[in-house]
Amino acid sequence: MGRTSLTATEGRPGVVELEELAFELREKLLQLCGTYEGAVHIGGDLSAADIFTALFEYGMNVDPADIANPKRDRFVLSKGHAAVCMYIAMAIRGFLSYDEIVRTYGQLDSAYGMHPCKVQLPGVEASTGSLGHGLPIAVGMALSARGRGDEHRVFCLLGDGETGEGSVWEAVMAARSNRLGNLVAFVDRNRQLMTSFAEERVVFEPYPDKWRAFGWNVVEVDGHDMSQLVAALDALPASDTDTPTVIVAETVKGKGVDFMERNLAWHAGSLSPADLERALEALNASREKETV
Repeated sequence: MGRTSLTATEGRPGVVELEELAFELREKLLQLCGTYEGAVHIGGDLSAADIFTALFEYGMNVDPADIANPKRDRFVLSKGHAAVCMYIAMAIRGFLSYDEIVRTYGQLDSAYGMHPCKVQLPGVEASTGSLGHGLPIAVGMALSARGRGDEHRVFCLLGDGETGEGSVWEAVMAARSNRLGNLVAFVDRNRQLMTSFAEERVVFEPYPDKWRAFGWNVVEVDGHDMSQLVAALDALPASDTDTPTVIVAETVKGKGVDFMERNLAWHAGSLSPADLERALEALNASREKETV
């Protein structure tokens, strides 16, 4: 599904198809969570599913058949605990095998760990997991590309919780200082941390204004509205401009499964057969409600 050519400008999926792909991603994510005995970071995976779909199926100039093409866009998953969602998004796009993910996830010597490893998985641009590291890596990639005169973009997905890290704001300042208009950050603004709601522990608001104060181009969207995500990607400034862009995506942790939504207990977990059946029923009900 999705684009097959790195240079294609036509034939990208429309909003309705992207919504179907995001549903498929959530469904496959739940199925994996129901087969794996350990914990999966299911809540933050579900909040980011629409963003992953919009990036891999629509926004990024990548080709699973040509993963080393120097003109490809790069993607860094700063919230590395959402690796499962990225793996499945990449599988739907054609980079990886979903069956292999399900068969080996979390096992000894598996390429599919709780956090992504670029050594194990060609097509993954950076090994991440320690929060606050992804955006600095992406800044380095964007600065390197700018120095070489390359025109591709570097995309980075962060969780809002990790933006409490000082390393993130050092990277934010460095990106603007170096005029990295080829850098695009997405923030999964689900407003939850591991054991608390974000504003209870760290006062982030006024959140978009903080990025503006550092000189970034700020776009605010509903992170579950595919038409808004597509519009934000379509409106990105040219990569040779001077100002980096952040897309602050308001999301719901556990989105699509009612008993997981905004529920701190589902930051991570596993699904029993009964839980899986209940979760899939909730996901289908949510889908039907949104398509009415």
